[in-house]
Amino acid sequence: MELSVFNDASKDKSGAIIEKWRVKLEDSGVHVIIGGHDSPSPRGVGYSKNQAVAQSSGSYLCFLDSDDVMMPQRVRLQHEAAVQHPSSIIGCRVRRDPPNSTERYTRWINQLTPEQLLTQVFTSNGPTVIMPSWFCSRAWFSHVGPFDEGGQGVPEDLLFFYEHLRKGGGVIRVDQSLLLYRHHPQAATHSILETTIWTHRVRFLEERALPRWAAFTIWNAGKQGRRLYRSLTATSKRKVVAFCDVDENKIRKGFYCHEDSEERPKPRIPILHFRAAQPPFVICVKLDLTGGAFEDNLRSLHLQEGQDFLHFS
Repeated sequence: MELSVFNDASKDKSGAIIEKWRVKLEDSGVHVIIGGHDSPSPRGVGYSKNQAVAQSSGSYLCFLDSDDVMMPQRVRLQHEAAVQHPSSIIGCRVRRDPPNSTERYTRWINQLTPEQLLTQVFTSNGPTVIMPSWFCSRAWFSHVGPFDEGGQGVPEDLLFFYEHLRKGGGVIRVDQSLLLYRHHPQAATHSILETTIWTHRVRFLEERALPRWAAFTIWNAGKQGRRLYRSLTATSKRKVVAFCDVDENKIRKGFYCHEDSEERPKPRIPILHFRAAQPPFVICVKLDLTGGAFEDNLRSLHLQEGQDFLHFS
């Protein structure tokens, strides 16, 4: 085993801490490679990860962010899965620290089915296996990567994940908790604007999913559903045959008019009760927020995820 660390101009004595650990690790047979720079400002997460990969030599890559903790059996179990799935990103279940932080998100990470690891890639939660849990072969990483080096504000893990899927990569999760995933205000993910993520998600939805459908319904006639409609290209907008909802006030209104459209007459999209609407659906309702009411409604239609509907919110 080999530990590759890249210090991206930190000012918090990380270098000294790493040097102390180098002795302990190398005494136990783990080769340690330390790189870095001390310029006035950091180059960003994508650059640092690329440098850590470039200076290492292992056939497999096990990623870990500096604020998280891996369990002792993580490398062994994920390596076993990666040997069986050479073109996949291997993730794992996680424990959150503090334990009560981002409870809905943590449940989503841990409870996705193997099929949903590929169908729920359009949601605002991001990659269906979180980046600090990634494990893959170096050959596959080189085929897909490197990470985007745009710096602060760039979702380098999401962009890599999308490119991985474009190239036919799989997504596998080891169903054991192998990572302590820390939540804190200084996490790099908080520097990325929601609008940036939204734009990437919409474009990926239009690239990967919408071409398969001649027409579709947006499930949610409220703010998020209308926002998705307005974000679509003109070609995708023309495929939207209806909105659907359970809100009687929205349904009673009868239609949504896109006032900013340059088309004449302006598009008027019908608003229907979800039972009167036709699949496929792009669902803009957040999961796990309605005490199970939305999930019960969806299950009652006996649809197949990935074929008849996709989650977007």
